[in-house]
Amino acid sequence: MPPPAAAPVITIRPPKGWAPLEIEEFLAAHELLYFLVLRNLKLRYKQTALGAAWALLQPLLTMVVFAVIFGRLARLGSDGLPYPLFALLALVPWTYFANALTQAGNSLVDQQQLLTKVYFPRLLLPLAAVIAGLADLAIAFLLLLLVLTWYGIPLSIRLLAAPGFVLLAVASAIAPGIWLAALNVRYRDVRYAIPFLVQIWLFATPVAYSSSLVPERWRPLYGLNPMAGVVDGFRWMIAPAAPGLGTGFAASVAAVVVLFLGGLYFFRRMERSFADVV
Repeated sequence: MPPPAAAPVITIRPPKGWAPLEIEEFLAAHELLYFLVLRNLKLRYKQTALGAAWALLQPLLTMVVFAVIFGRLARLGSDGLPYPLFALLALVPWTYFANALTQAGNSLVDQQQLLTKVYFPRLLLPLAAVIAGLADLAIAFLLLLLVLTWYGIPLSIRLLAAPGFVLLAVASAIAPGIWLAALNVRYRDVRYAIPFLVQIWLFATPVAYSSSLVPERWRPLYGLNPMAGVVDGFRWMIAPAAPGLGTGFAASVAAVVVLFLGGLYFFRRMERSFADVV
């Protein structure tokens, strides 16, 4: 009787240097991404008394505070719109961005048990956190349409550009999110730095004020903040006196592309050690 053939031995080694992005492997895991997004949605408001109503309350209550402080007391300009509507146009994408960035940055550390037990494309975790936040953004956008109706402002054909600005908001969240998620695995200081970063980023973004306050020659530099382009885009859809989408908006798109591509390669280089150091 011949001896049985030896079983094949497969050795998995971490890549060295700058690893390729493995786009095919990532696309093949689309079903896992779907279940991760579904799980994030189920856990988002678990054991909360108000549930998904928080998606409305966060931008709505912040709008009230901004309207009192910056609209009534500071009397900041509002591009020809009632200040509450002017603020809400910025708070809808900003609230999504702030929550998505925070959850993406903590996604790997929060799910370290899953990270250490089975292999899958690690990029799915921050990406699922950003995609799950789109449900809240959709609810907040409905609130924005209701407020437009309340003020008697007709819907402009420019609203058809909304998906493009939402896509830019998603890219603006995932691009720094994957940088922070990778750094958070090795340096837990990042968890405490993220809330501070979001606060600083809020004041660097034209949420409470109009970007028309920025001198024209500084617009391209100011536009390197991707959220400046997103907020300007949302206001451009509604406000007749809002600044046009010129060089500042182009700078926002270019900045987010560079930040995203750089983040992908940095994440791939760092992910080989995630399971060991998390």
